Amino acid sequence: MNTLLEKTGFWLARYLQKEVKGYKPSSTSDVSKLKKCLRPGDILLLEGNLRISVAIKYLTQSTWSHAAFYAGSLDGTDDPNCLIEADTLHGVTAVPLSKYAGQHTRICRPIGLTEEDAQKIIGFMSDKIGMTYDMKNAFDLMRYLLPQPPVPAHWRRRMLALGSGDPTRAICSTLIAQAFQYIQYPILPDISSIKGDDNSVREILHIRHHSLFTPRDFDISPYFQIIKPTIEANFDYKKLEWSEGE
Repeated sequence: MNTLLEKTGFWLARYLQKEVKGYKPSSTSDVSKLKKCLRPGDILLLEGNLRISVAIKYLTQSTWSHAAFYAGSLDGTDDPNCLIEADTLHGVTAVPLSKYAGQHTRICRPIGLTEEDAQKIIGFMSDKIGMTYDMKNAFDLMRYLLPQPPVPAHWRRRMLALGSGDPTRAICSTLIAQAFQYIQYPILPDISSIKGDDNSVREILHIRHHSLFTPRDFDISPYFQIIKPTIEANFDYKKLEWSEGE
């Protein structure tokens, strides 16, 4: 039975990692511009052009289906592995930035991250390279087969966490969320208010379980800055050339 489930899991993983035909990104950033902007500790969000991307974008009601962690150059090649990411087929791997050339991306930067904490996160993520997804948990993959699963809106986020109980092996953003929780850096914590004896009000942050984080959470988090390569490259609309025809 375990062998059958593993084979089913591998088949599903390969199917979901296939590219969607006719995909056209709404906007792209040149890889060279991305390289100039990215700093270790940044998160690169991707719209995604895979079958699994369609379901994740629907379930999260977002443009973003995938998140990768920028660790800086991890080897000395001309096109170095610098992104650490997780997917259902390959598990946790390090990949070059060129893998996402021509795709719609967004850089999310943690605000005021210290060098010491940045190294802690890089170490946490690097230690996870090689982690593989347990293909016996085929149910974890089957949930993505319907691009628009008939589930209530309030269940969509929960649906991403169903299955093996170890969603970090399936969803990229949950592994990154774990890394930031490791240094107690907030993403979208639950916040409660406590009133003191002097009528002052203190906000107390409560950690949400990492399995409930999705790529869009880094985009809407008030604790991450959005970096746009075109603007960082001193964009000047006066220098644009427009065609005179229609």
